[in-house]
Amino acid sequence: MKESACIQTPLGFLRIDCFDDFVTGINFVEAGDLSENPANPTLNRAIVELRAYFEGTRANFTFLYQQQGTPFQQEVWRQLVLIPFGQTITYKELALRLGDEKKVRAAAGANGKNSLSIVVPCHRVIGSGGHLVGYAGGLERKDWLLKHEAGMCGKPMQGALF
Repeated sequence: MKESACIQTPLGFLRIDCFDDFVTGINFVEAGDLSENPANPTLNRAIVELRAYFEGTRANFTFLYQQQGTPFQQEVWRQLVLIPFGQTITYKELALRLGDEKKVRAAAGANGKNSLSIVVPCHRVIGSGGHLVGYAGGLERKDWLLKHEAGMCGKPMQGALF
């Protein structure tokens, strides 16, 4: 059964979609009905853990999640999950991790199709030279998320990244 919930975050509303035992979407939205106690236990766990992330008390997630995509997209998303909390890599480095520097554009495209914001940390991929590029939630949110995670790791970032 599909169920959704919205929570308020420092960056606006975050919609969490769940199908049966899996979270299938986590995306910033302009507005939403705040949900306090959904029937789905996986959705409830996701709400609790994402709130803790934004409060600065959680760096990893234990709820089950999945998203549909091509085998290449799935591999890109697996690589994103391997980026350590509070750190970033470039799109070029992501392509190299996929085995071919020429896959930069394809990797960026798959990164942009990630429907599990924060949990599959596409915000941790930046442009060459440390520039912020490409984030479906907006570059201001990407900047905030990177500073938030760096601060949780005791490494505050200086100024804006873009």
